[in-house]
Amino acid sequence: MSAQTVLYDIPGPKARARNWLYTVLFILVLALAAYYVYVGFDEKNQWAGALWDPFLKGSTWSEFIVPGLLNTLKAAALSIVIALPIGALLGIGRLSDHKWIRVPVGAVVEFFRAIPVLLLMVFAAAFYAFYTDIDADIRPLFAAVTGLVLYNGSVMAEVFRAGILSLPKGQGEAASALGMRKTQIMMTVLLPQAVTLMLPALVSQLVVILKDTALAGQLTIGFNELIRSTGPLTGLYGNTIPTLIVVAIIFIVLNLLLSWFASWLENKLARRKKAPKGAKPVHDAPASVVDATDFNTGRSL
Repeated sequence: MSAQTVLYDIPGPKARARNWLYTVLFILVLALAAYYVYVGFDEKNQWAGALWDPFLKGSTWSEFIVPGLLNTLKAAALSIVIALPIGALLGIGRLSDHKWIRVPVGAVVEFFRAIPVLLLMVFAAAFYAFYTDIDADIRPLFAAVTGLVLYNGSVMAEVFRAGILSLPKGQGEAASALGMRKTQIMMTVLLPQAVTLMLPALVSQLVVILKDTALAGQLTIGFNELIRSTGPLTGLYGNTIPTLIVVAIIFIVLNLLLSWFASWLENKLARRKKAPKGAKPVHDAPASVVDATDFNTGRSL
């Protein structure tokens, strides 16, 4: 019996007809919604060529869009690089056997998960303005990255914790039986295996980081990210809707690229874990070989 028949019943004639009906209805509803949006924009003359002409000029991209895009990518990259190890440390800390580590780490994670990321950015901007000597030109970047790291690092901590807990207990018990310390078990046995399981959730959170950089363009923070950098275009040409559509397309492309990279990485990690050709599973080994081995010395009995 194939895995497909076990996990999913093959649909019969009625089920196939019903699935086709649902698909057609969904496509019709989607087309109707797209037509409604198109007509609404057309009535407001949002498809007029004069509103879209600025995006055909190189100066528009070099002066407004590209600088904002680079700032968005810079803030997202810094936040990802910093938040990932922090999330891993906090997630491992929540699994500690020591209460004096587990409880404070849990409180930190729950605290920063409960605060909106925009509020964290505002607090960070005020903190850097009043209590540090950071230059005003880079202060918005610091505030944006700080807010993103505090919030998303806490969320990633739960992702890491859930990924590690999802592994069979026998993994850690077998490593412990071999005399490995808890730190060794976590870093060399559990965490590498959990990364593959956590990858879809981690990628979703990385996409959230990329999108949340737009919050840093608020007036109180003043980070010149993609949306804020294209603001002058709407004042010059009165093309708010076309500008937002272009920005949305850019974000969609970036997120698709990020998702594609994650899929590529997941497939690569999965291929690395495959057994070499010709290798036999452990349960196929002769019982005499297993029984005639001293696991303390590694010598045959």
